Amino acid sequence: MNNPALLLRSALYLPGSNARAIEKARRLPADVIIYDLEDAVAPQDKALARSQVMAELASRSIRQYRVVRINGMETAWHADDLDALLTAGPRTSPECGPDALLIPKVNSADDLRILQKRLNAAAGTGQSLNRRPVLWAMIETPNALLNLTSIAACAGETRLEALVLGLNDLAKETGIAQLAGRAVWQPVLTQSVIAARANGLFVLDGVCNALEDEERLLAECRQARDSGFDGKTLIHPRQIDPANEIFAPDAEALANARAIIAAFDDDANKDAGALRVNGQMAERLHLEQALALLAKANAIAQQEAFATRGD
Repeated sequence: MNNPALLLRSALYLPGSNARAIEKARRLPADVIIYDLEDAVAPQDKALARSQVMAELASRSIRQYRVVRINGMETAWHADDLDALLTAGPRTSPECGPDALLIPKVNSADDLRILQKRLNAAAGTGQSLNRRPVLWAMIETPNALLNLTSIAACAGETRLEALVLGLNDLAKETGIAQLAGRAVWQPVLTQSVIAARANGLFVLDGVCNALEDEERLLAECRQARDSGFDGKTLIHPRQIDPANEIFAPDAEALANARAIIAAFDDDANKDAGALRVNGQMAERLHLEQALALLAKANAIAQQEAFATRGD
């Protein structure tokens, strides 16, 4: 997987046309800010949103992982979005600029290949896409589900880093209801995680629309965590803390991870393939999981310390 220490527990969508929300986001504890130029922005506000987002990215160092959801490839605004990203001018700091581009309405791997070729061609003509952001693909159409395996597999040909579920659009296109518990959607959740993991990608769950129902949000976060997702996309700042807590390792899991690591670190066990730890069998694969869990916990601690300092 790319950059295993990257935290993606909470990814908050922000309308690029809302200057106040963009300003407030700098102080939010979200791991990811997704500046939205697409669904959250009315047609008459597309140019304003694009300008405000580019100004925010270029003018300051932003703590969170920065993602821009551009307009779809078949829309009238797509070319202008790319042009703004490619011709924004030199950055004053390597910390400025988007970390990833979120591509909506991806239907097939060819969509990502075409976009990657456009980005590569623009870079070859002297334009500079700052730090060449990676690609995130929205899985939000029936065709995307049918082509999920090949979409994820094109990570070998493109700079694809993550899959992001768009259940609202999928529900609209399929007529499948988003009921509490999301039992009917579980096959989609599972297959998305499997496709992502088979290709070393991150994968984020769709949003919870029930803004006033915290129990439903908590249930969806737990379901996504237990299904193997790295985090959840969000639509309101009040959803950040629950997502961060649920997608972080708990004390019991960390204690067990440390016990596994200590057991395998013992010189007496240096050649062991499997050990008994806390009444459970632990193999070398569990050691790898334990090390990854501790790395995530350390990344969270470092991020929280950074935020506390106010740097």
